Amino acid sequence: MVNYQCNAACRHCLYSCSPARADDYMTAETAAEICEILATGNCHSVHIGGGEPFLDFDGLITVLKIAQKANIQVDYVETNAFWATNAEQVKSYLKALESVDVDTICISLDPFHAEYVPFALPLRLAELCRQNNFGYFLWQERFLQSLARVSPTTAHNREYLEEAMSPDYIRKTAKRYGLSMGGRAINIEAEYEQPQPISDILEEQPPCRHLITTNHFHVDLYGKFIPPGCTGMAIPFAEIVSGVPENTYPAYEALLTGGITKLLTFAKNQGFTPENAYTSKCMLCFRARHWLSQNANCPELTPEHYEASLTYYDNVKAQ
Repeated sequence: MVNYQCNAACRHCLYSCSPARADDYMTAETAAEICEILATGNCHSVHIGGGEPFLDFDGLITVLKIAQKANIQVDYVETNAFWATNAEQVKSYLKALESVDVDTICISLDPFHAEYVPFALPLRLAELCRQNNFGYFLWQERFLQSLARVSPTTAHNREYLEEAMSPDYIRKTAKRYGLSMGGRAINIEAEYEQPQPISDILEEQPPCRHLITTNHFHVDLYGKFIPPGCTGMAIPFAEIVSGVPENTYPAYEALLTGGITKLLTFAKNQGFTPENAYTSKCMLCFRARHWLSQNANCPELTPEHYEASLTYYDNVKAQ
């Protein structure tokens, strides 16, 4: 994940990216450190995401050169295609990507992105990739059928999409995606799911062992490991590999050893007062971690993530 800044602020974004996030970009030094760790761990392929990687194309090429030098294969680079407005520029960018051994782009295409990027642009980028013999895939192409009901030449607000597609398009799109309800997507769960008593949520909850899985994990521009599906938790990648120091990341340790029950106990001891009901254990966990990020010494929790998660969901610019 080379950045958190994005021209969009999609309501399903697990990483709560937006135009308001800092414009920091992964440095050559951080990229080199990450590649060295990956190679040492016998991981020789990655994909590049954000944020929106193409907001800083020079920075993107720098990261890709580092990966190329380290013999780390880049399977694809993700983009929402906001930049596909000029055919010559697209051709130039594709040639630059080929020069650093990148031959495929993942192009975002769904109703959530269409709230910020006219979906004609992903389709145009796909066509230009075809014309220039460059690999691509649309993520997810299945949404073309529903998007066919809306104008492709402009971005659209929620009200327009509800009228054109379905009053329930947000819930339906999330279900078709199979989303993890983290980051900004937590608002989708809050809107559409029914709360249940906290006692029911806490019943027989195991430790969160997925925090240490290496199944499709991410490393961000600061060299922090992001557990799969559990955003808002970030620990230096080098420590994840060499061994996380004890008594350093209390929220992470609580979840890893005792699950949401132990995290809630820790949060209560710090002064957190839970509500009587939540829509899921993930919602309870999110609320507890949000509070801890602002009120306790938990360096693994980033307040910016939680604040960004709770903004933009109902603030899509009307067009």
